[in-house]
Amino acid sequence: MTALFTLAPAVAAPARPVAPAPGFPRSLRTGVGTPAGSDPAKLMQTARNFEAMAIGQLLQPMFDTVDTAHGLFGGGAGEEAWKPMMVTELAKQIEGHGGLGLAAPIYAAMLRMQEDKAS
Repeated sequence: MTALFTLAPAVAAPARPVAPAPGFPRSLRTGVGTPAGSDPAKLMQTARNFEAMAIGQLLQPMFDTVDTAHGLFGGGAGEEAWKPMMVTELAKQIEGHGGLGLAAPIYAAMLRMQEDKAS
C-alpha cells in the first residue's frame, strides 16, 4: 500500500508577518488612507483568519465522507472528536501557504466598511 501523504516532522513554523502581501495595492500595503484608529496589521490578520475558516468549511464535507472504521486507527469516538481540529489546522496551513486568495478582497472590504463608518 502506498501512502497518500507523509507526515512531516514537527517543526516550529517561523513567525509570519501580518503585514499585507506585496500583491496588494500600495494604499492597502502601507495603510495610507485607512481610517484613524484602525490597525492594518490587525485587519489583515482578521482577513487571513476568515479565509482559514472559509477553507475549513470547504474541507469539512470531504472529511465527513471518509470511512475511518477500516483505516489505520480504527475510527471511533476519539478520532471523531479530533477530526474537526485536524481540519481547522489543515485549513490554517493552506491559508498560510497562499490560500485561495480570499484575504486580499476581504481586507479591502473591511477597510471600505471602516471608511464608510468613519464618514
